[in-house]
Amino acid sequence: MISFFRDIWVALRNIYYVLAFSLITIYHVYRGQYNRAVTTKGARDYYAAKTLKSAKLTYDVINPENAVYRKRRCHILMSNHRSHYDIPLIMHALPGDIRFIGKRELLKVPIWGRASWVGECIFVDRKNHEQALKDMAVAKRKMEDGLLLWIAPEGTRSRTGKLNPFKKGGFMMALQTKAIIIPIGIRGTERVLPPDTWRSSIGEHVEVHIGKPIDTSNFTIEDRDALMESVKKQIQILGGYEQSGS
Repeated sequence: MISFFRDIWVALRNIYYVLAFSLITIYHVYRGQYNRAVTTKGARDYYAAKTLKSAKLTYDVINPENAVYRKRRCHILMSNHRSHYDIPLIMHALPGDIRFIGKRELLKVPIWGRASWVGECIFVDRKNHEQALKDMAVAKRKMEDGLLLWIAPEGTRSRTGKLNPFKKGGFMMALQTKAIIIPIGIRGTERVLPPDTWRSSIGEHVEVHIGKPIDTSNFTIEDRDALMESVKKQIQILGGYEQSGS
């Protein structure tokens, strides 16, 4: 019974953090006071930090390749997707002005969807090719202006404990913008909050494994499948999936 009420309290606190940060972002934008650096700091030091703290989640970042961002280049972070905690974890664990790419339907989420939009996250219309091209053009401009975009190429959280098939959209964007892809493997967030449940595990320790950057300027559109396979192989290892046989 104690754990039941604790889980409700954690969930309510996390909803509050999302709403509070979203409302603050919207307020600043409509006051003409939007500032990318301030928004990033709020996302990292308020939303992400408090969300991780509510679950007493700790983490290590393992970066054996010493991967760093290269100036005047577009960057796309690609990771596996195990839990709702993946986004705050990535935002808190990694440096830079990180925003996510999601499907346009997410804009319908009250308050949060609008805040994410005005806060420079990218939403792609998968059902409208012409609009998707416009969305990708916006993404390119923002990356050239210094934003780092995070994509989960699986498209959704894994429910099986295995890596889901990768979708092509993020790789096409990377090729068309000649971006550097940084593969990332997240381990352990599925224990904190498994998909399709609100019951959380408090005090978990997770890991963020950074792989070897892949410069897509060395690939052509015809090489897309080879690029996808190269990124997937890294994420399989970085995410620890090889031990489970996936």
